[in-house]
Amino acid sequence: MSRYSLEQFVQETAQKDQNQGVFELESKYMLEVNLRGRVWTKTGSMVAYQGGVKFRREGAFEHGFWRWFKRSFTGEGTNLTKAEGVGRVYLADSGKTISILGLQGEAVSVNGNDLLAFEDTIQWDIRMMRRVGAMMAGGLFNVRLEGTGMVAVTSHGQPLTLRVRPGKPVVTDPNATVAWSGNLEPELKTDINLRTLVGRGSGEAFQMHFEGDGFVVVQPYEEQGPQARGR
Repeated sequence: MSRYSLEQFVQETAQKDQNQGVFELESKYMLEVNLRGRVWTKTGSMVAYQGGVKFRREGAFEHGFWRWFKRSFTGEGTNLTKAEGVGRVYLADSGKTISILGLQGEAVSVNGNDLLAFEDTIQWDIRMMRRVGAMMAGGLFNVRLEGTGMVAVTSHGQPLTLRVRPGKPVVTDPNATVAWSGNLEPELKTDINLRTLVGRGSGEAFQMHFEGDGFVVVQPYEEQGPQARGR
């Protein structure tokens, strides 16, 4: 552990203006939101704030009955809180590494566990992967974000991005999959022969198959949360 005088400690760890926009990284584990209006944050991720900011959890029907129904039906763990006003909000999630994605009319799909915050200009929806017959496996649902604005996602450790090319599919463990390009539609498959090699669950091993032209982001960790239910 580093040793400082009190003054040195304050100077070393003090908040710094990075002039990066609405979202900026105070460190790879801490997101600063320069709030002027409204952003959506993962419920429970606020660690501090300054200024005139109000927080309110997303209403049950705020985004329509169908989205509420899908969330209730799937158990999707994307609980959101609105931060509104003018000030600075600091977000973190269990010491996970934070990455900021700037969307320019693009789309990205994110594991609900790994969605930290996004601007109010971003449209979002809960999506279901193909092969409904595998529903008992869990991990079929994700959050699709689309539009122009910033999105903050988290990962355990440094994320790795793999390119998906036509004829060169990428196969991932659902519990280690963070995000993928919005044009890809992964298919959930099983392989009982790999149950001792992929994941820590018993029974069939579930894999996400990505085919087409895009990318998929994985983390060096198998996250045990809503995405792992039923395993």
